[in-house]
Amino acid sequence: MNNNYFNAIANRYEFVLLYDVENGNPNGDPDAGNMPRMDPETGHGIVTDVCIKRKIRNYVETRCLGKPGFDIYVRQDTILNQQDQRGLEAVQDVKEKNEKSTGFREKMCETFFDIRAFGAVMTTAAKDKTLSNVAGQVRGPIQIAFGRSVEPIAPREITITRVAITTEEKGATASTEMGRKSIVPYGLYLQEGYISANLARTITGFSNADLEVFWDALLHMFDDDRSAARGKMALRALIVFRHDSPLGNAHAHKLFSRVNVTRKNGVAIPRKYEDYIVAIDTDDVPAGVSVEVKYQDAR
Repeated sequence: MNNNYFNAIANRYEFVLLYDVENGNPNGDPDAGNMPRMDPETGHGIVTDVCIKRKIRNYVETRCLGKPGFDIYVRQDTILNQQDQRGLEAVQDVKEKNEKSTGFREKMCETFFDIRAFGAVMTTAAKDKTLSNVAGQVRGPIQIAFGRSVEPIAPREITITRVAITTEEKGATASTEMGRKSIVPYGLYLQEGYISANLARTITGFSNADLEVFWDALLHMFDDDRSAARGKMALRALIVFRHDSPLGNAHAHKLFSRVNVTRKNGVAIPRKYEDYIVAIDTDDVPAGVSVEVKYQDAR
């Protein structure tokens, strides 16, 4: 077994992210003309887990560029079948099926940070008859739920113009072109996540060193992801619940309920983080659980 498995995390974690957006689109919906994602029944904004994991991957790739074990499996302009070959080449001389499957999975987890963290579906391996089905489907210890705005959002479509014309035909009759930009004037989002020590130690080998890189990515992912389309996005708080055991000492949903966000009295339309009160209940925490506020914006 790879040494990474002996260094795997031994504690379960849950975490809460609070972040906001100002005059930007935090996560466009391709089914709605790239408007900000929304719950159609409540009007609350939504940010997918995939959106946040993309930012984490990008940050880790930049921070750990060239560092062994911190390659990124899912990245832009990469063919996943070619990525899978790196694991297949490591076990090409192994004949026994279970040994080959284990060796392939361990090689891929050893090589790619995001497989150790989030897992992966490796299509080449899944179709390889010399491997078991589980070799190509790795379940990662870190799972992130959809983010949701604290209150309903009010998206806007802003009309924009440009002086460059795309085609000769349009240039014969017009000197400008019209376009649209979708924004949320302001929204405060809350997103929750889970880290399983059991999956880390039995499947991917996600280690304490990996965990520190992950926390660092959460703290800085917005700073490395600037875009005019996303406006001003900022992390406002990162709260971590650490369990003393691999399987946990309390229900996750009860720990999440200790983070409460309310609008300040007298604020009619929130337009900044200071329009909210963020309360973190650290009293009478269940035995075997500790609360760490890794970051919270000062008022």
